[in-house]
Amino acid sequence: MAQKVYTVEGRQFRTEADYARARHDKEIMDKLRKETNLKDRKELEALRNQLQGGEWKFMTLLGQDFLEEVEGLLKTASMGKASRRVRRDSQNSSAAGRTVPDKQRVAPAKKSDPAMDAIVEEVLIEQERRRRIIVGLCSAVAVICLGYFGIYSYFHHQTESAYQELINMKDNFAVSGSAAPDSGGPLYTLDDAPESKEVLEEYKKLLIKNKGLIGWIKIDDTNINYPVLQAEDNEYYLDHNINQEYDVNGSIFMDKDCDVLKPSTNFILYGHHMNNGMMFGKLDSYQKESYFKEHPYIYFDTIYEKGIYEVMYVFRSRVYKETEIVFKYYQFIDANSEKEFDSYMEEMAALSLYDTGVTAKYGDQLLTLSTCDYQEKDGRFVVVAKKIAKE
Repeated sequence: MAQKVYTVEGRQFRTEADYARARHDKEIMDKLRKETNLKDRKELEALRNQLQGGEWKFMTLLGQDFLEEVEGLLKTASMGKASRRVRRDSQNSSAAGRTVPDKQRVAPAKKSDPAMDAIVEEVLIEQERRRRIIVGLCSAVAVICLGYFGIYSYFHHQTESAYQELINMKDNFAVSGSAAPDSGGPLYTLDDAPESKEVLEEYKKLLIKNKGLIGWIKIDDTNINYPVLQAEDNEYYLDHNINQEYDVNGSIFMDKDCDVLKPSTNFILYGHHMNNGMMFGKLDSYQKESYFKEHPYIYFDTIYEKGIYEVMYVFRSRVYKETEIVFKYYQFIDANSEKEFDSYMEEMAALSLYDTGVTAKYGDQLLTLSTCDYQEKDGRFVVVAKKIAKE
């Protein structure tokens, strides 16, 4: 789907936030145009000085465009003043000439006014300078865009191919009874670690590629069909893939504090909201209730157990400051009591965009999917589901 483009005063803005800033600047510009006599040189000079002095605060390049517009009007006013002076001098000369006898009258030579010529030359030089700058900038932007598109297309294709290979490995796993690979030690170390669990066959080969593999997520009829990873922090897989290579798409990963062996009350998975639709780029389709009704189930396996989850809540939130006392969904990992669990459910139900009719009780296993949401700063789009069965 093509990205929406907003236009203000001939400039294009690609996000609603930039568009809002541009409209703010346009309101200031319209106000100044209305309050200033744009044909009066003194008022134009006063306005230019105000703009150069930063008296009016602009948030986009429209402010610079307006300053250039005022300077252009000033030059036009200067040219008009010089032209009027030339006409006045000419008229004075004609009047003086009428007092001279015909025999002594000499036709005046046509001479250009030096001041006028200088002003015209200055304007032409400035116009040519701007033209060259614009041509140069346009050429540079075109080269950068083409380069970016080429690199982006390359990495996009590379990433898609890599994940398709992983899907094939998972779906076509060998059922020869091979043991789980040596991952260099236990996957987790817990003070109250339960008995070891057997890794599902389809994930044994994938564990060889990355022992940080923790599961797999899939939503029918969507591109969401990815391995889920986990690291010691929540930063690494923002820009690394399962091969531990740099990848702008990052990976789907589980919060570092979640534990699939224990297990935690709530598994929280993060993924980028990519414009190309990869990772959780289409997760916000759940903002429409009709989409939920067509895709009510999320399939999430840990490497030890398969699972089907039913969507309960869909809401928007954001990352809050540590000092803000407010419900922070990303801190809900374990509920220590039924009262605490019910409190979390009430908070999410209040935020939900619509009522799915699905509820949960203390002891249910939950799954939370989180991605960026650009409707506000540090915004997040969240889908919460509960486990209803093993696949």
